[in-house]
Amino acid sequence: MKKIITIVGARPQFIKAAALNRVFRRDYSGQVKELIVHTGQHYDESMSSVFFEEMDIDPPFVTLQSGSGTHGVQTGKMMIALEEVLLSERPDAVLVYGDTNSTMAGALVASKCNIPLVHVEAGLRSFMRTMPEEINRIVTDHVSTLLFSPTQKGMDNLQKEGMSSNGHRPFHPENPGVFLCGDVMYDNALYYGGKSEVAAEIAFLEGRKFVLSTIHRDHNTDHPEVLRGIIETLMHLIDTYQLEWVLPVHPRLKKNLEAQPDLLAALQSHSKIHLIQPVGYIAMLQLEKMSHMIVTDSGGVQKEAYFAERPCLILRDTTEWTEIVETGRAKLVGADPEKIRTAFGEMVTAQFAEWPQLYGDGKAAEAIAAEMMALMQ
Repeated sequence: MKKIITIVGARPQFIKAAALNRVFRRDYSGQVKELIVHTGQHYDESMSSVFFEEMDIDPPFVTLQSGSGTHGVQTGKMMIALEEVLLSERPDAVLVYGDTNSTMAGALVASKCNIPLVHVEAGLRSFMRTMPEEINRIVTDHVSTLLFSPTQKGMDNLQKEGMSSNGHRPFHPENPGVFLCGDVMYDNALYYGGKSEVAAEIAFLEGRKFVLSTIHRDHNTDHPEVLRGIIETLMHLIDTYQLEWVLPVHPRLKKNLEAQPDLLAALQSHSKIHLIQPVGYIAMLQLEKMSHMIVTDSGGVQKEAYFAERPCLILRDTTEWTEIVETGRAKLVGADPEKIRTAFGEMVTAQFAEWPQLYGDGKAAEAIAAEMMALMQ
């Protein structure tokens, strides 16, 4: 029986982990035991345990208490706790996802403990090193044993950094294996997106023409004038185009809106604006499908918008999902009110005849699991 420790800590990782957890249980029962370690990076109930329950993911083997703090404090606390877990359990491989502090902490500890490291969602680059996520991606890729890229762009980025597919299976860090596998998020969108019954908390939105937004990045929420500019611009646009606006309120957004009570009051009093609690993954997929357009600063949601075939404005200056922008189905607008207004006007009336398949065939998890099993033989 082989042992894998999967390290997760934030909502997008819980979702990604569901695809591999499902495949390990279904296809490799009796051959591999997966232990999920939750770092506690997202410790709000609505951002954490609810996802394990609704997606039928094995509950965490252990939940650490990394909590909040500066990037250095949070990452350091995670590394100390993760080292104890890895030295105690001695897994055959460590599996990490994406680009959070949990990802990099797990990657550094696994590599220093000489445990094979597997990175799912390797090769993504925004080319903006002021983003903590960019540093996390780069560091994790460069200490990984197996790297699984969801896109050809990711493969190209890895090759430029000296990592490329070498045609044979790797067995040590100096000989990394790089694979184009498709996207586990697309696997999940297909698997969970088929639920026909709309979640009760969003049923009131059926048949309405609305824009769905998520705003949670620190560069958009932690600067009062930036957040005000985004909110006031979007309020003006929904009035101009006679739309409704649905805004799930992330804990960071909530805190920063409460610091600007007049802005929060304007949102709360507007008859066409719906401030709702953060919803589960399946409900979010349904919201994306029900929406007319999506405005987000989330890496995951901008990609889910593409899965749902909805135009998207990205409230960032760069994206790791450059292929979406290249198709014209999404536009980068940052927090610039003028860019938001111009792009909104273009996308709100856009009609796209087809949506090219960018993220594989929905079987990325099967391909990743097979390579991992080969690595551990």
